[in-house]
Amino acid sequence: MRTIIDHRSGGRRALALAFLAAVIEGFDLQAAGVAAPRLVPVFGLTPQQIGLFFSSATFGLIFGALAGGRIADARGRRTGLVLSLLVFGVFSIATAFVASFDQLVIMRFLTGVGLGGALPNLVNIAAESADPSRRGRAVAIMYAGVPLGGAAASGVAMIGLHGDDWHSIFVVGGILPLLLAPVIHARLPPLRVVKNEAKSVTEAVSGIFAPQTLLTTTTLWISFFLGLLVVYLLLNWMPQLLVSRGLARNDASLVQILFNLGGVAGSLIGGRMLDGKNPLVPVALGFAAAAAALFMLGMLPANLGLTLLVGALVGGAILCVQAILYGVAPQCYPFEIRGTGVGVAVAVGRLGSIAGPLFAGFLVAGGSTPSGVMFALVPIILLAGFATILLLARRGRSPQAA
Repeated sequence: MRTIIDHRSGGRRALALAFLAAVIEGFDLQAAGVAAPRLVPVFGLTPQQIGLFFSSATFGLIFGALAGGRIADARGRRTGLVLSLLVFGVFSIATAFVASFDQLVIMRFLTGVGLGGALPNLVNIAAESADPSRRGRAVAIMYAGVPLGGAAASGVAMIGLHGDDWHSIFVVGGILPLLLAPVIHARLPPLRVVKNEAKSVTEAVSGIFAPQTLLTTTTLWISFFLGLLVVYLLLNWMPQLLVSRGLARNDASLVQILFNLGGVAGSLIGGRMLDGKNPLVPVALGFAAAAAALFMLGMLPANLGLTLLVGALVGGAILCVQAILYGVAPQCYPFEIRGTGVGVAVAVGRLGSIAGPLFAGFLVAGGSTPSGVMFALVPIILLAGFATILLLARRGRSPQAA
């Protein structure tokens, strides 16, 4: 089943709808972190239960990415995205009405399934809404919505718009996708379907691991795993590390907002890098800049002005290279297995998002300082950059489809 969007009349509309969905996804991804401080006294959560609360959504993201990628190939991108929006909308609202910790974990897991299923469909819709020469830019524009939504959620937390009410953040996060789902169903540009291109699960998996794509698949997985390890370590640990260095908690939250806003700009820059005639050099410089920004953050004293500036630079650099990965992923596979290929890569990346916070916890428990944690990320992001450069070098020889 092949989905083709008319680039001239419908591409911009498809990209705008994907961007709106990505903003909502980013808001929902950080909703749990916003609500957590108010959930602790209500349910009497222990530190272990808080960790399980966060992890439940992450495990849901893994299953959702696998399912969402498969639905994208078997039933179409529109169907996959609408179903994902409905799932995480319904279960986000349901989270607001739980009466026990067990229910809280189950609802967050199911919300994560919907969130995870949306991203492979968003990546493919964005890539296929643009001319092949501008696909990296289109995916980057879509992906910029994720940190923008995250910044909105962090802003809600910092200025206390939801007061002491933990329910409202989940209700708002659930209503928004439910409102957008019928709009996407009705307004996503007309799609032309070529049924004979649909692949079974076995054929799709065989295609991902075929001799001509095995190295590409392996390299893509390494890049996604390491890239999201760094992103989620920073999202989860950076405020706490900054507080332990001497910053006030509100100041650390402000740094987190600027991290996300810097990521919006960085995502757009990453897309332009990827679409250049010779992207290898600018992409390599992008990863080098990310490593340098992490090193700078590790070297900084507890000065709010400098930390705000470098926090924005770190967010811009790290999410710039992450946007590059999302942009290159759909170019690694032919159309008929693209949804499955991107979905599995995103799922592997979610394993990195689990490993990142655990890695930071291991370092801190072993006596590492906040600076030591940041320094430990430098070789990781450089290794991710090396793997990405290999991907780009092979891109011209990889099987691709229009």
